This record gives sequence, C-alpha cells and structure tokens, in this order.
Amino acid sequence: MSAPRHTKFYLDRQNRKWLGVCAGLADYTGIDVTLVRIGVVVLTLMGGFPWTLIAYWITAWMASDKPAELADETPEQAKFWRGVRTSPRRTVRDVRSRFRDMNRRLADIEAYYTSSNSRLAREIEQLR
Repeated sequence: MSAPRHTKFYLDRQNRKWLGVCAGLADYTGIDVTLVRIGVVVLTLMGGFPWTLIAYWITAWMASDKPAELADETPEQAKFWRGVRTSPRRTVRDVRSRFRDMNRRLADIEAYYTSSNSRLAREIEQLR
C-alpha cells in the first residue's frame, strides 16, 4: 500500500457535520470550516439550489476518506502542506531560502569559533 498523498483532497470525517465535504474543503484550502459551510449555504440559497447539492453529493461520492496518518499532523506540518498545494514553486523557493539562511548562520558561527578571537580565547581560559 502506498503512502497517503498530502496534496490530495480528502473528506474529513472527523470534523464533519454531514458527509465531510465542507470540512475537507476547509482542510484542503486552509479556510475556516465555518466560513466554508456558511458559503455553501449562502450559495445554495442564492440560486444554486439543485446544483450545489448535486456537486456536494458527487464530491462526497468520489472523494476518499482522509487517512489516519494525515489526521495526526501537527499544525505546522498542515500549514506546510497547504502551502505546497497552493503554490509548489513558492514552497520550494521558501525551503531553499530557509536552508540558505541556516547555512549562512552556521557558517557565521563556524567562522566566529574558528577565528583568532582573543576575547573568546580569554573567556575560555577563564573558565578552565
């Protein structure tokens, strides 16, 4: 069995009210679930009556349930994967930027400790 994909839409049965479509949309997009539910109700009442329900049922029928492995994500992981879903290139750019920043900071620390810093040498000698 393959690992669950983080970038796929799943029904969220844990936070569902009816079939989990609105909760799944909220989880997928990062929008508050209450706003998604209000949006669906308003769309239905403002003239999309049969089509909104048909789309809801088709989505509930076609989408699979959210795997248990994905339900245990931390909020930071969920935010990361939401960013990957919305803009993969931007996410890769952000990760590269973070690694570059960490690499620069590590190089600065290494340069500080390996340089001939007389004050640091005095402090180390005082500790002995």
